[in-house]
Amino acid sequence: MADNSTLMSDTGRSLLADSSILDSKITESSKENLFRGSASDDEEEMPQIETRVVLPKEAAKCEELLKALETIKIMEVPVIKIKEASSGKSEEKLIKSIIHMEIKVPYIKTDSVEEYKNSDSPEFETIFVIADFQDPIFNDLHKADCRVLGPPIVLHCARKGEPLPFSCRPLYCASMLNLVLCFTGFRKKEELVKLVTLAHHMGGIIRRDFNSKVTHLVANSTQGGKFRAAVSLGTPIMKAEWIYKAWEKRNDIDFCAAAEEFRKEFKVPPFQDCMLSFLGFSEEEKKSMEEMTEMQGGQHLPVGDERCTHLIVEENTVKDLPFEPSQNLYIVKQEWFWGSIQMDAKAGESMYLFEKLDSPELKTSVSQLSLSTPNSNRKKRRLRETLAQLTREADMSPFPPRKRPSAEHSLSMGSLLDISNTPESGITNGETPKSSAKPSKNSTPFLPKQSARWQVAKELYQTESNYVDILTTIIQVFQVPLEKEGQLGGPILAPEEIKTIFGSIPDILDVHTKIKEDLEDLMINWTESESIGDVILKYSKDLLKTYPPFVNFFEMSKEMITKCEKQKPRFHAFLKINQAKPECGRQSLAELLIRPVQRLPSVALLLNDIKKHTAEDNPDKATLERAIESLKEVMTHINEDKRKTEAQRQIFDVVYEVDGCPANLLSSHRSLIQRLETVALGDDLCDRGEQVTLFLFNDCLEIARKRHKVIGGFKSPHGHTRPPACLKHIILMPLSQIKKVLDIRETEECHKAFALVVRPPTEQSNLLFSFQITTEEPPKENWLKMLCRHVANTICKADAEDLIYATDPDSIEVNTKDVDSTLSRASRAIKKTSKKVTRAFSFSKTPKRALRRALMAHSSVEGRTFFPASENYLGGRVASTSSLAGIHSPSLINLPSVFEKRSHTLSRSTTHLI
Repeated sequence: MADNSTLMSDTGRSLLADSSILDSKITESSKENLFRGSASDDEEEMPQIETRVVLPKEAAKCEELLKALETIKIMEVPVIKIKEASSGKSEEKLIKSIIHMEIKVPYIKTDSVEEYKNSDSPEFETIFVIADFQDPIFNDLHKADCRVLGPPIVLHCARKGEPLPFSCRPLYCASMLNLVLCFTGFRKKEELVKLVTLAHHMGGIIRRDFNSKVTHLVANSTQGGKFRAAVSLGTPIMKAEWIYKAWEKRNDIDFCAAAEEFRKEFKVPPFQDCMLSFLGFSEEEKKSMEEMTEMQGGQHLPVGDERCTHLIVEENTVKDLPFEPSQNLYIVKQEWFWGSIQMDAKAGESMYLFEKLDSPELKTSVSQLSLSTPNSNRKKRRLRETLAQLTREADMSPFPPRKRPSAEHSLSMGSLLDISNTPESGITNGETPKSSAKPSKNSTPFLPKQSARWQVAKELYQTESNYVDILTTIIQVFQVPLEKEGQLGGPILAPEEIKTIFGSIPDILDVHTKIKEDLEDLMINWTESESIGDVILKYSKDLLKTYPPFVNFFEMSKEMITKCEKQKPRFHAFLKINQAKPECGRQSLAELLIRPVQRLPSVALLLNDIKKHTAEDNPDKATLERAIESLKEVMTHINEDKRKTEAQRQIFDVVYEVDGCPANLLSSHRSLIQRLETVALGDDLCDRGEQVTLFLFNDCLEIARKRHKVIGGFKSPHGHTRPPACLKHIILMPLSQIKKVLDIRETEECHKAFALVVRPPTEQSNLLFSFQITTEEPPKENWLKMLCRHVANTICKADAEDLIYATDPDSIEVNTKDVDSTLSRASRAIKKTSKKVTRAFSFSKTPKRALRRALMAHSSVEGRTFFPASENYLGGRVASTSSLAGIHSPSLINLPSVFEKRSHTLSRSTTHLI
């Protein structure tokens, strides 16, 4: 807190003040020399001063405040002790110390502050606690230069176990305690005074000049030196609303204005007060950049509009401007646009200015490259040799050639002088890729004429060198900057997101760097008997260790890139900036990350080619065969590991999607085979007509229905929210319980239907579950064959076709005619409502299924058919009230006998049908 009050004692020269004012002058500040109410032996004692806390009016009625004050015994006062200069020295020494003023009486309640306001007693330091800083009492005390605190700061000190703060300015709460603020761009003095006052009330420190100690810049304009300095230092730049909203939360003791979640709502967006136009971009790019402009607080206008403040130019396609720009218009490259978004603040325009090809500045730079010198012939010859070398190596380049508007300009500026087209090149940020940091051992080119085996070996080395360069680019250009601490605007990605995207790329780079070095030694000291296979065999175990983690989660890596690019504009801008760098070859991060997936098959092909050109009596022939086999083993292991990983991931997706899914579904030997969307045709699993999803695994069948109400969502430990489960678990059925699979023939009233004859271990009879397939894929025939094949594998049966039986829908009374009709849906809704009402007002809790079974058993005893024509198989409705009149109460029926009779009848019926 910036307090400027002083207290002069009679016994010594001491200042009770904010020590931050004199930090630069203080030479001693160790805790061992703190001055706590008494001086050292050679100094006089300070007078003992007691602190009294006065609670006027409303503050005296707050019980929580009274309890807090009873726990606080002292007030901490900073003291600046001025030590007199010793003989022979002209300078005085300032000693930073702290004294504690004792609070003997916790508080004093009063209705009038007049008695204490004008008290000049040297024995007391009076503190007033005012509940509302808008109260007239506060204005009177403030004008009288009394020390005033608010209840929140007292409660804060009590909770933290700290002394009361010594503040000369009124201090209401600790929302901005230890925050150092600076203001810029405010033209109205009244508004600035109000903001400064509120910041002081919340414990903030105000600085007129901007420096490295400022924690937040409150800006009303994006112009000026303070704004530029804050951008360069990465200091958060806030709107004035930040202070006003923080003041509204002043009574929240736990609130901190510097909290990231609160602060980010009031940060000054990069393009505030900016009017942008875009020239030279495709319609799709232009639309995307205009949407991004609006998201970042700016506006976009057509090219040529006089209100425009910035013209963003695609420097690779625009040669000249279609209009004469005004003096106030900034014409900048697209790097300025993406750089501003990445930094989360408007970047300086000077280093991104666009220069036309015929501009005087560019002509001057080109003239400096002129070859019209006394040694021009030698330079021309060197240029031709360079061009020839570039032509020879073009085929081996890891990236396709970049298309530029002027080949001559690109060659002179880029190839000869190695000048990057972007100011944020790898050289500028001080990080050099490993491939360029470590010079190649081979300083002279390989011999131009060698055997075919040498030529293919050279290709293997060159592609390996290019691959190492690509991996180095991924790490140095993308991963290292993302992991760097102290990023302007804060971290672009969370650590777990970075880990998901890049995975084991550093480990892969380490292995291939060693392979490249070994191949380089081999090529320098080349003989036909050199063993290339040994190099691969040497690192086969390392390849097996490093590649599976990356390849298995490559799809997840791509999904994470896509997700972060959509949700985080700064990451999207980061990718755009780096993609334009020469070392990336205008390829996206996702395109670069696919190279490890492609590398091992490419190496295997090259080794095969080398083997073809290796003589039979060459010892490397057998070694190459073993190396190729080792690579195949690595790739097979990767594929198998990837398949298992994908299978496990699919099972986890099912668990998250199905509410109430049994935990024992998760198993290392289990894999998801097929998912099928159906509609239930019976009432046993769920209501007829409900949407049912079947998940076929290699040893079980998970059956789930669509949830009627989807609420909530799953939140992972990392904060990622999963969508709520849309399915409800019904049953997890082992495939061994499926006895028969019924292929129901197609009729006018029955389409794409099938049924399962199931024998659960808890039942003594077979159950029949019937479904209708609602999707085109997979076809019913394929689905039934797939299901039977896995059932046969589970029960160790050779012929899976024996499990399929064809039957007519009438024999089991199944039809699909009214399943999807509007009337059927309305009927199901009425039925569900009726169920709820019946449960609510029922005095008998006899389950409906037990009642249905009792009725079916009763009808079978009387000699009636088990499948009446008016009811569906195992799905008939409860008899009418007139039918129930002559039936005994369900509670009097022997349920075990019902199960026995029903089991016997269903077994005979199923046998007859099959």
